[in-house]
Amino acid sequence: MEVAANGDLANWTIPGKMVKGMGGAMDLVAGVKRVVVVMDHVSKNGDPKILSQCTLPLTGKAVVDLIITDLAVIAVDRAMGGLTLVELAPGVSEAEVMEKTGAPVAVLEAA
Repeated sequence: MEVAANGDLANWTIPGKMVKGMGGAMDLVAGVKRVVVVMDHVSKNGDPKILSQCTLPLTGKAVVDLIITDLAVIAVDRAMGGLTLVELAPGVSEAEVMEKTGAPVAVLEAA
């Protein structure tokens, strides 16, 4: 699974696996008001799954509003194509999230 900074979602089986294609994910993101993606922040080999642009075929274009990972909660501004760090998981630093994210992430200023 990949999510792009503009809210694009790619939820495909990696080539070489038993099942190929998007499954029912396209139905889940079509015509809904809000999409929240819950996933690991990086792949098994450590590559970012949150990217500037998806590399896998798209399941939905500009559909994701919020990303919740094992490291952080990140809001997606679909109109502006940007990401904002909302919350860190316990024991995780901003630097770690930035390092493991393949797209620029803004940080909310404390009020």
